[in-house]
Amino acid sequence: MQVRTMAELFASGETPEILFWVGCAGSFDQRAQKITKAFATILNKVEINYAILGKEEMCTGDPARRAGNEFLFQMMAYQNIQTLNNYGIKKIVTTCPHCFNIFKNEYPELGGTYEVMHHTTFLQQLIDEGKIRLKDSGTFKGRKITYHDSCYLGRANGVYEAPRKVLEALDAELVEMKRCGKQGFCCGAGGAQMFKEEEPGNTRVNWERANEAIDTGSQIVASACPFCNTMLTDGVKAAEKEADVRVMDIAELVAASLQ
Repeated sequence: MQVRTMAELFASGETPEILFWVGCAGSFDQRAQKITKAFATILNKVEINYAILGKEEMCTGDPARRAGNEFLFQMMAYQNIQTLNNYGIKKIVTTCPHCFNIFKNEYPELGGTYEVMHHTTFLQQLIDEGKIRLKDSGTFKGRKITYHDSCYLGRANGVYEAPRKVLEALDAELVEMKRCGKQGFCCGAGGAQMFKEEEPGNTRVNWERANEAIDTGSQIVASACPFCNTMLTDGVKAAEKEADVRVMDIAELVAASLQ
């Protein structure tokens, strides 16, 4: 798999169609690395001219700002903006809703204005344009799949339809959880429950969400966020009911269905 960095393209005078922002999870977490590879596989298959920053990519600073360290956030953001602007980046696609949200809504206030897309929206666009060709037999045809709405993708940015349309293109049977869409239930990662224990007397939130997913009778829980993926995977393992359920990112589902 050939993945080129912005430095390599810049040196040869090329300009990529998109910058694929990999993110901290997609770079360093072993499970999220599989999502990164799946999305890169799709980009290569449809011959999208893209690049990554590689070692020049820093954290967006989102965790620092959420934790209240505004000084650290602005230091990281300004460095990222300088790097992006030096390369003349116009369009960013990321597999992480947290990166998507902060680039789209918060970087502009610091001078970093770009066209930002989440990978589910980008995948839907490629499918609609006929650039992504899926297997006729359908790897997931007829299989029950339930989709978990990421808070930063759904409630924060109103992206509800794109991931569902991608799942429909797979000819899967989409089975919604009781709490979905605008009434979706957080997996807990965005509230820092990924990094700490639950408050006394409370049920672990990802266990509760995983049980809701299992109750749909689905074989696959589709996610669109590496942190949701981790929380739901752990939740399924600890579920009250035994179930043969896989948690997969939408990019992984599409990559497995390519012609």
